[in-house]
Amino acid sequence: MSAGPERVERAIRERRDEVNEAIVEALPIKRPERLYEASRYLLDAGGKRLRPTVLLLTAEAITDTDPLAGDYRAFGPEAIDVLTAAVSVEVIQSFTLIHDDIMDDDDVRRGVPAVHREYDLETAILAGDTLYSKAFELMLDTGAPADRSVRALDQLATTCTKICEGQALDVEFEGRDAVTPAEYLEMVESKTAVLYAAAASIPAVLLGADDEVVQALNGYGLDVGRAFQIQDDLLDLTVPSDVLGKQRGSDLIEGKRTIVTLHAKRQGVDVDDLVSTDTHMEVSEADIDRAVGELEDAGSIEYAREMAHEYIETGKDRLQVLPDNEARHTLEGIADYLVEREY
Repeated sequence: MSAGPERVERAIRERRDEVNEAIVEALPIKRPERLYEASRYLLDAGGKRLRPTVLLLTAEAITDTDPLAGDYRAFGPEAIDVLTAAVSVEVIQSFTLIHDDIMDDDDVRRGVPAVHREYDLETAILAGDTLYSKAFELMLDTGAPADRSVRALDQLATTCTKICEGQALDVEFEGRDAVTPAEYLEMVESKTAVLYAAAASIPAVLLGADDEVVQALNGYGLDVGRAFQIQDDLLDLTVPSDVLGKQRGSDLIEGKRTIVTLHAKRQGVDVDDLVSTDTHMEVSEADIDRAVGELEDAGSIEYAREMAHEYIETGKDRLQVLPDNEARHTLEGIADYLVEREY
């Protein structure tokens, strides 16, 4: 039985605190200070730490350890430092956000100016690159046996390649008239879901779990990651800008293809004309409201919601390879949380 919302939020909060402390230790501000301040900037700005939370909970579930009862720095019988692995995954996430904001020329992230706005373009690029390389250093510092460390490192490298491929597809789709739902889901898997898959399966690799467990957890991460991105697409349309931490409807304004707009287009909606894409014109909340109304009338919002929930159910089923314990139930609850969250 999945953990309820309150238990899930508490689990996220408790592990977020652990990860936040570890981030400060892993990324101290040192010379050149401006580079490391920029590297830490988004990490310090907040974030739910969902991916590292998934990693820590997976480690707990595999070893059948009571949540937070074990030392994450020396976890399981072989004393593996899974907390450092969790920080590695979160550092990769922050690297992708910095570069994504540069490519989209976004002004705001997590309610604060984007890194390239707060500092400058050159520093932001270097900060992203620093985080990218630091993540690999961290993944090699878990104390796991050499063969498992290399395997985890290989997965992290493959994940980063996939993220870049997904981002390239996302950019390509903006200039294409015809994008299929299958192509969109391929992009989502690469751009977003693979990092959840890494978060769920890398602890299994480090702790020496069977290949069946590693593959099942990878599948869990892919499924919930797909659902997470679909929910993100929905939140971009439905959550006010001040809560979202960026311009509401930015995907529509930028002409991004999502499962919502692809479905709407099939229903005859002129999705390219829902809002003005002229960057010199201000798009109001009323403009977005009208656009969302058309998408709702076309059934596209509900279509996306149903798809996200289907992925969540499939993902939860994959967790049956784990022992029946509290950590597994919390992972199931986190899957539900990813499509029920409101920001």
